[in-house]
Amino acid sequence: MPHALLALARRIDPILLATVALATAGVVAAASATGVTVRDDLTPEDLARVEAVTAAPTDFTKAEPFELMAGGATTSLATPDGNAFSHPSANLTFEGETDFKVGNGLFKKVWVSSPASTEASDGLGPLWNARSCQRCHLKDGRGHPPEGPGDSAISMFLRLSVPARTEAEHAALARREQLRIPEPTYGGQLQDHAVPGIPAEGRMVIDYEEIPVELAGGEIAMLRKPTYSVADLGYGPLDPETMLSPRVAPQMIGLGLLEAIHPADILARADPDDADGDGISGRPSWVRNPETGEIELGRFGWKASSPTVRVQSAEAFAGDIGISTPLMPDPFGDCSIAQEECRAMPTGVQERLGTVEAPDPVLELVTFYSENLAVPARRDVDDSEVLRGKELFHDAGCASCHTPKFVTSRNAQNPEHRFQLIWPYTDMLLHDMGPGLADGRPVGEASGTEWRTAPLWGIGLTQTVNGHTYFLHDGRARNLLEAVLWHGGEAQAARDSVVAMAPDDRAALIRFLNSL
Repeated sequence: MPHALLALARRIDPILLATVALATAGVVAAASATGVTVRDDLTPEDLARVEAVTAAPTDFTKAEPFELMAGGATTSLATPDGNAFSHPSANLTFEGETDFKVGNGLFKKVWVSSPASTEASDGLGPLWNARSCQRCHLKDGRGHPPEGPGDSAISMFLRLSVPARTEAEHAALARREQLRIPEPTYGGQLQDHAVPGIPAEGRMVIDYEEIPVELAGGEIAMLRKPTYSVADLGYGPLDPETMLSPRVAPQMIGLGLLEAIHPADILARADPDDADGDGISGRPSWVRNPETGEIELGRFGWKASSPTVRVQSAEAFAGDIGISTPLMPDPFGDCSIAQEECRAMPTGVQERLGTVEAPDPVLELVTFYSENLAVPARRDVDDSEVLRGKELFHDAGCASCHTPKFVTSRNAQNPEHRFQLIWPYTDMLLHDMGPGLADGRPVGEASGTEWRTAPLWGIGLTQTVNGHTYFLHDGRARNLLEAVLWHGGEAQAARDSVVAMAPDDRAALIRFLNSL
């Protein structure tokens, strides 16, 4: 660590000194843990092929080779209907399809409170947001905010945390043993349901303000700016420094392929200090994998806070449903120590089945299912307006973060995902999206203004699958144009290019996005 930084830390605060030292050590440990800056899975000949096929397009008069197959050989060619996000990887073996179907059943499984006669299905809660994975990720698609006073918020919830205050809390964050400090009473997220006998934690309240945005050509777009609060608190007041951050459930397609992207290809796009001066400074998210104890690249979640699909699945079981797994073994889910009556409720642990409520192979099968939900094939790739929109997408700089394509690792865990040309439109990095989208809530490496670049594949089928067009982390955008117009920070220049486009060009850009 530079001597000047040490001296400054000593003058400011001994807790800060410890945090700076540990954080520096963490970055070094992260770099050492990956140890990968090049594609070590490829021969020189293969590397040359990969570089050629993933190069940016120069001819926008026709589709690129293989552009139709967004997920490579895993791509679903089924009719793009309401089940478009629920098909298995097309190249699964017979045994793989069997595991996928069993995993699908467990994904849809409705859990009940304990004790219950259905012993293999009890353990819900005691606090919870949904009774099954499928109820958040309806048809494996995208959640949405409540559409009115009578609509449920089942596919959206509030994350909660407070600033680190003690030396132990600062140290835990620096060592990445925790990514945020939970609210002392209500934990890491607000659960708006509870099992009989205890109160739910509270109810999310959203207020919207309409903001006009003038576009070239005389059009006016209206953006809705949300404000979040909590009503009907069941366990006393929130900590006065509580930070709230809304989350809608993301679509599930292509997760295994995103996990199969070689870390070197993600890190090669990182430019935290904007060394090339293009205004884009994507940063990797380094997290500690609770399964291995190692520092790994965060890939999943709105702030890239989970390293693998398995970890993300276990976190959802625990936080959203209150179900314990071998990876997250606490049977009380997100009940905090302060919620004594919550932790006194019966659990669903059955001694004859194991020490957790969802013993092996439940998590394994749900993970396999989640990893193998196929990406639908592209539509209208040769359409002239779509091709014009694609060119505008690149000219505006959107591809600087929404990286169109990768070739996955030859060493990917699942054979079906190995060495596939995929088109996810994400760089998997954290980017400052400006004050408009800021939630003010840091999570691990991600600051209160940073978000992981969301994959765009399948985005044009949201209406078909889920019956709505709400986008961004909290569903504030009611269509794709509004989603673009909320971009700021590193994406400000791209957003301003869209504002300045002629109406026909903007329409072509949206047509391209709807073809993904």
